[in-house]
Amino acid sequence: MEIVKYKENSQHLAELVDLINYCQNIEADLDIKMAEQSDVFNIKSYYQDNNGEFWIALKENRVVGSIALLPINNEVVVLKKFFTYPEFRGDPIRLGAQLFETFLQYALNADFNRVVLDTPENEKRSHFFYEKNGFRQIDKEKLDISYPFPDRDSRIYEKYLP
Repeated sequence: MEIVKYKENSQHLAELVDLINYCQNIEADLDIKMAEQSDVFNIKSYYQDNNGEFWIALKENRVVGSIALLPINNEVVVLKKFFTYPEFRGDPIRLGAQLFETFLQYALNADFNRVVLDTPENEKRSHFFYEKNGFRQIDKEKLDISYPFPDRDSRIYEKYLP
């Protein structure tokens, strides 16, 4: 298993779309269309050209996880596109924790001081992960930044970095 920065690759992009579709629409039954997520088809310009980053986890050169960091300004980043297939969650692999650690180290090294994210209301497992990792839920009305997220019934979380 390796976590690498995304590089344009049609096979990896197709596998990433499959991963996102599986997690959002098959597993979580959210009915979110890929047409609402055009950032996935413009990773370099949307994330990487703007001081952000997008990582994929590969097992035998197959995409099995992802996470992205989208800068909003010099202080705040959004955690996006955080997905793993179920067989890579929890012990012994803990791919989510590995991806999150990669994200966090990048954010800290780039001197960002706050992470914001949205996660579907019915994704209890995700809520547990974020809360265990120091995120606190905030009211949508208190969100002082704007960014697109496709699931309108989402919880908003934030975490201040040291």
